[in-house]
Amino acid sequence: METGLLKSKTYLYATAFFSGMAVMAVEIGASRLLAPYFSASQIVWTIIIGVIMIALALGNIWGGRLADRDPDPAHLYRRLIFAALWIAAIPVLGKYVIALISGLLIVAIETNLLIAAAFLSCLAVFVFPLLLLGTVTPSLVKYATDSLDENGRVVGNLGAFNTAGSIIGTFLPTFVTIPAAGTAATFLIFAGVLLMLGLGYYFATGTEKRLRTLSLLVYLACALLGANSSPAFWETALAYEGESVYNYLQVKDDEKTTTFSTSVMFSVQSKRVKDGSLTGMYFDYALAAPTLTKGGNVLILGMGTGTFAEQCRRYFPSSSALGVEIDEKIIALSRKYFELPEEIPVVAYDGRAYLQMDKNRYDVIMVDAFRDITIPFQMSSVEFFRLVEQHLAPGGVMAVNLNMRAGGAGNINERLIATIAAVFPAIRTVAVENGTNLALFAARDEATLDKLPQLASKLQDNELSALMRRVAANWQSPARIGEPLTDDKAPVEPLGMRALDGIIREELQYYKGIYRREGFEGLKNAL
Repeated sequence: METGLLKSKTYLYATAFFSGMAVMAVEIGASRLLAPYFSASQIVWTIIIGVIMIALALGNIWGGRLADRDPDPAHLYRRLIFAALWIAAIPVLGKYVIALISGLLIVAIETNLLIAAAFLSCLAVFVFPLLLLGTVTPSLVKYATDSLDENGRVVGNLGAFNTAGSIIGTFLPTFVTIPAAGTAATFLIFAGVLLMLGLGYYFATGTEKRLRTLSLLVYLACALLGANSSPAFWETALAYEGESVYNYLQVKDDEKTTTFSTSVMFSVQSKRVKDGSLTGMYFDYALAAPTLTKGGNVLILGMGTGTFAEQCRRYFPSSSALGVEIDEKIIALSRKYFELPEEIPVVAYDGRAYLQMDKNRYDVIMVDAFRDITIPFQMSSVEFFRLVEQHLAPGGVMAVNLNMRAGGAGNINERLIATIAAVFPAIRTVAVENGTNLALFAARDEATLDKLPQLASKLQDNELSALMRRVAANWQSPARIGEPLTDDKAPVEPLGMRALDGIIREELQYYKGIYRREGFEGLKNAL
């Protein structure tokens, strides 16, 4: 053990620091790897943290026993090399493992599909390297302790170095490597750090030449194959793919439309139709709000790439729109790919925080803020909608995009409607055709909403007028049952996951029916 490299214990403390950094970097990277498939909700974060803590705990137990049985540092640094190579392979193979597990579960189960797939994917991809990294601390304690008299000090110092590394490993991926280089590069960077730790020991001792050579070759292969890895590996013509502090981002562009998504397997968040016609999405239905107010000042909480703002500007030329969007990179994409005019201002801010500091009132407030599968809890509570009501001008209308039609008592839409009803006396909802969205409109009195049929017939654009007449004919006053959501209790993510699970189950039944009737060929044609 007492090689020149380890004699001063400096290398052992460096090992504690960088292994702690790698653990947290892998955890942050895990959330970004899983998010395009399963969301970055609190549920998925719970799965990630739980699985990683289990792996580290088992690694602690195993590492302590290994260190007592054979206190040779060479074994620890070999384990670090294996962990590094596994992490380096995640950008290359991780997405296929996730797709395989999800595909098998689609056939095997019909409920809680996303939760089960996220859990098993996390197990398959991350348990092995985190188990190996869990062996680091007990092994280092064994190697660094020369006598029981200094045992407490050594353990404390190693823990401090490990924790300090964990702090760096938390902030560096989130604010530097993922936004600048991406998730794949982040895995490769921190895998390279671990690999250098392991190889450093063996270069110093002059041993394991074959292991050194092979591990470098494997790492380089992973770097070449995985550096530009895409979660949407089935997509061949993306105009843009990247990551921000908040989201995985994707832009598709063809002759007729430009579409934007913040996750691969969920719905399109924004859409621009190049000939200027309606999009066919919930943005069109939300135009009932400026129709009711004849335009006016419009505030959009959750601007996205500005589809609704541009529609307001096109159909109501005298109106003015202001967008609030928390993700600055989305704002940049809206200007570059969606031709959002510079005269439509966008503020990079959280929607609720903006309302708290804003003193203005608006004729229309559009609430379209989503984090993957559902509205952020702080923008789904009674307290939030009271803020919105306070910022509406007399005769003003709030529009809310409820992105999932949900069945069953106590579903997410029922809870959100009950919440909004606790603030607004007048509410209407209308289902978006050929989609899962539900458009909701709220005002201080029924008379404001009752004007839609009359105002719809006066619109100059025939396409919009026809849609608004259909909205007026089909919208309804929803039942106001269920418990309102509050800042203290707003379980929007479990409710959203349940709704999404139901949507997936319905879709699977449809495709399973095609498979039973027409076989694989029919299924291939349907897809």
